[in-house]
Amino acid sequence: MAESKRDASATRALRPGHDIALFKGGEALFAALVEAIDAARAEVLLETYIFEFRGAPLRVAEALERAAARGLKVRVVVDGVGTGDIPADWQARWSAAGLHWRVFNPARGWRLLLPKRWRRMHRKLCVVDGRIAFCGGINLLDDYLDPTHGRLDQPRFDFAVRVTGPLVADAHETMTRLWLRLQVTREAKTYDFAEALEAVRRAARAGTDMHDTEIAAKDYDASAHAARLEGRGLLAGLVLRDNLRFRKRIEHFYRYAIAQAKSEVLIANAYFVPGIALQRALLRAARRGVRVTLLLQGRYEYFMQHHTSRAMYGVMLAAGIEIVEYEPSFLHAKVAVFDGPQGAIATVGSSNLDPFSLLLAREANVFVRDDAFAAELRGHLIEAVSKVGARVDSSAHMKRPFVVRGLAWLAYALMRLALFATRHRY
Repeated sequence: MAESKRDASATRALRPGHDIALFKGGEALFAALVEAIDAARAEVLLETYIFEFRGAPLRVAEALERAAARGLKVRVVVDGVGTGDIPADWQARWSAAGLHWRVFNPARGWRLLLPKRWRRMHRKLCVVDGRIAFCGGINLLDDYLDPTHGRLDQPRFDFAVRVTGPLVADAHETMTRLWLRLQVTREAKTYDFAEALEAVRRAARAGTDMHDTEIAAKDYDASAHAARLEGRGLLAGLVLRDNLRFRKRIEHFYRYAIAQAKSEVLIANAYFVPGIALQRALLRAARRGVRVTLLLQGRYEYFMQHHTSRAMYGVMLAAGIEIVEYEPSFLHAKVAVFDGPQGAIATVGSSNLDPFSLLLAREANVFVRDDAFAAELRGHLIEAVSKVGARVDSSAHMKRPFVVRGLAWLAYALMRLALFATRHRY
């Protein structure tokens, strides 16, 4: 019964009328963002986990500044750990232009040990004029720069999409709700309870009052509306994960897509530590003859993610699941392709398949049912698997040195302890 309800929910969430473009890497995405922001006429909303004010993302920061200076409503939300404070010089520039920004759940030092501070704003979304949305895994971070490891020889491996169609309104609504929630917190801290109450009221009606977008009727794209009415365009949906309304929705979509796959599941994910239910879905797929390939992070980035994911390898390899580690640079992608009887499903978004994404963070993925789009994304993944990936051999994995195996289980135990502190089951 639970499976059928989840399948029905997934089917309803994918609506027709979308046009979608795929971007590989930050350079391609940043150019598209700048183009859209420079053409904006009313509003730009942007959320990102990391906004690094050096290298290629400076072009986006400057485009946001120009948009605000033209009198547009420009709102930026960054994460308090991924980004922290906006640099002082950019605060001055953005303030002078009239741009507004907020920092989600800021935390430093010992406060990072508090479980409530582990809830992060990890999604990467941008909506321009309520008509164009961008979604993916790409932070506003130069492809060749890493905050921890410095200069990279090869670009980071990651994806994003640009979308027009019905799901843009969903992105606009969720971003507006988050902004107003942050506004409530800000006003409450200054003891302006009347303004905080008004912000709560605005959050309650966000997405239902079309005047909130401040977009004139003349900007309405009639041809796109006609296409939606006629059912043209790609089937797609914005699938969110938060800590209130959509606690397990992204995981449920993954499980649905895996369950309907007939011959292939191809997943590329930076931090792969699936929970029991997701593990079982992958193992069942492998048992019924589906070729399951996991393209995972091959380079050491963070202790817990690196070693905990390797604690998962044994059971996957034993089931015949192919694991390939991406080695040229850091793999940051959170994408997947699944074939199926009603057409291939693909997803591009911000959610890792680990407990921090699936239980604690605000995430956003676009799911698409379209053979051509899925084939385009699959082509990039197959190229990485076949040309630069290193396949993990099952027998060699079992013969790893004791110390290496011990680190994997130590990291896994630490992760389970962290989950216990949050009172989550995974």
